[in-house]
Amino acid sequence: MGPLFYVMAILGCGDAGGACQPVRVMDTHYASADACTAAVGQALMDATDLSFPEVTAECRPAPTLRTVAQEKPPRG
Repeated sequence: MGPLFYVMAILGCGDAGGACQPVRVMDTHYASADACTAAVGQALMDATDLSFPEVTAECRPAPTLRTVAQEKPPRG
């Protein structure tokens, strides 16, 4: 079973796309990878406040509640 939805991560990169790092994850959830990819252009136009030589976007499967629970360290 695939992910239930996708999120878009905005990455700030050095010159020529080197050393990219996530700087923002958009709040919007997309029902498919195609829907997320279709929104990349607008998201990049909205990311003009970032101070990086290059800014790119990447669609990623959103973590499920089960995945998030597995990543949390045990209490105690």
